Parts: sequence; C-alpha cells; structure tokens
Amino acid sequence: MSSEEIKVFGPATVSNVGPGFDLLGFALEAPGDEMIVRRNGTTKLVLYDQTEYKLPTDPEQNVAAVAVASLLRELHSYEGFDLVFTRKIPPGSGVGSSAASCVAAVMGINELLGAPFDAPELIPFAMEGEKLASGATHADNIAPALLGGMTLIRGYDPLDIKHLTYPDDLWCTVIHPHLEIRTAESRKLIPQMVPLETALKQCGNLAGLVAGLSTGDYPLIGRSVTDLFAEPYRSHLLPDFDVLKESALEAGSVGTGLSGSGPSVFSLCRGEEMASAVGEVMLAHFSTRGIKSRIYTSRISQAGCKII
Repeated sequence: MSSEEIKVFGPATVSNVGPGFDLLGFALEAPGDEMIVRRNGTTKLVLYDQTEYKLPTDPEQNVAAVAVASLLRELHSYEGFDLVFTRKIPPGSGVGSSAASCVAAVMGINELLGAPFDAPELIPFAMEGEKLASGATHADNIAPALLGGMTLIRGYDPLDIKHLTYPDDLWCTVIHPHLEIRTAESRKLIPQMVPLETALKQCGNLAGLVAGLSTGDYPLIGRSVTDLFAEPYRSHLLPDFDVLKESALEAGSVGTGLSGSGPSVFSLCRGEEMASAVGEVMLAHFSTRGIKSRIYTSRISQAGCKII
C-alpha cells in the first residue's frame, strides 16, 4: 500500500448491550469490514463493491460515502477517492455492519489526508453515515468500532463518550442467524413514550450493568442485562427468542439479549470455555428450527478500527 492507498479494518460491534439503548456498545475481534481507500485524481467519490452483498454504489445511498462526504465538507476538500469494499459484515445482521463501513471509510480518508483529526473526532462524521442506515443519529456502534473496548455514550449534545472497565475474563458469544432485520424498520417498532416505572427500571439496569462491569461483579452483570425499552418489541422477529435466551442462561451465559436491532443475539460469558459452550447451545436452537447461523466467540476488542 502506498501513500495514495490504504487498507482499513472496521470491527463488528454489539450495541445496546441489554439496557444501554443507543448508549452502550463494545467492539468484537471478528467479524469486520475490510476496505481499500485510495486517491483517484478526480473530485468524486467512486465506490467499488467486491463483496457478495450488492452494496449500493451511489454515494448518496451508501453509508460509508455519506460519512466520508461529511468529513470532506468539514475540511473544505474537493479531492476524490475510491472506496473499495473487499470484505463486509452481512448487512442487517445486528452487529454494526453500517458502523464498520463508516468508521473504516473515515479513518482511511483521514489517514490519507495527513490525520487532521484524532480518532474520537471522527465519530460525528461516521454518525452521519449511520443516520442513513437507521434513520436516527446514534453512536453506540460507531464509538466502539472506532475506539475499541466498551464505550458509554453519556450524552449526545454535546457528544460525551467514556470508556468503561470490565473484567479481564469477560467474553462474548454472538450468534448471527441468517435472517435480515433492517435497523430503520426495527426502530419503528419501539414506542416513543414509556411509563415512568419502566424508565426507572431501565435506568437501574444500566447503572447496575456499569457498576457490575467495573467491579467484576458477575451476578450483578447478570441481573442487569435486561432491556425494557426495545427488546420486548423486537424479540418476536426471532423464532422462540425466550426459549433461546433461557437455554443460553442455563448453559452458563451471564446475560443474553438482542445485539443491536437483531437478528444477532449476544451472550456475555465468563471465560472462553463457557462462551464456546453457550455458542453450541445457541447454534442448536436455530439448527433445530431449520435456520442456518454462524457463531462468533470473542474477547472485547481493545483495538477498534485499524490500518492493516
């Protein structure tokens, strides 16, 4: 790769993480997007799709291109670039497919332009692309995809992001059933108003989860990975979700829930061995229902988006 061209990896992410709707997310070691970003000597963004997913190549309809355009506007740059998608997280999978594209693209452009922005400063530009995908501006996939680790978005106006500590032996198993749920459509299922009692319980769960992670209190983590905002309205999109959740917990999962808007499901586990055992149970759940799926077992990735 020359100074005219760069290859970038953008990791998959788990967002919401139970009660952290639009506020909490973490990066995975795999899967991820790979993208080549290169100068093209024009004033245009040109997109090339080398994946199996028929990604939109119209810059106004592609999340990565929208994110890049916002970055270039801020820099008052009219330079043209190619974005070559070489490896892609399945769109609509619930593990931050659009976020991975957005962060890889803005990091690659930023690097080729001499790194005028630090990584945290790229978040608002990547969020513009995420907005196209979901119909809402949120950073719970973008922030961990860019920065790595587990991140809490304390507020959006102004953007206030904090890295959280968590136990060293915390692993995650994510199962991706071969179903597609579009984030924008899934968000429409969530009511805009919730009762005060529900809001208080959700706040308690989020605070408990953060406290449990920071102190390594696994029983507290387990009691807190409960979402009352979105999951009750989305879980019907997966066959026998309650059965899956109960099976994972019986197999040793600390806490299980929808990853983002689904269809992927995450399970937090103590150690790699337990994560693998829980993964087998989750695979069996979908297999017996005639649905192909894939398991990812990973530590929480500290690396985030990176040049490769």
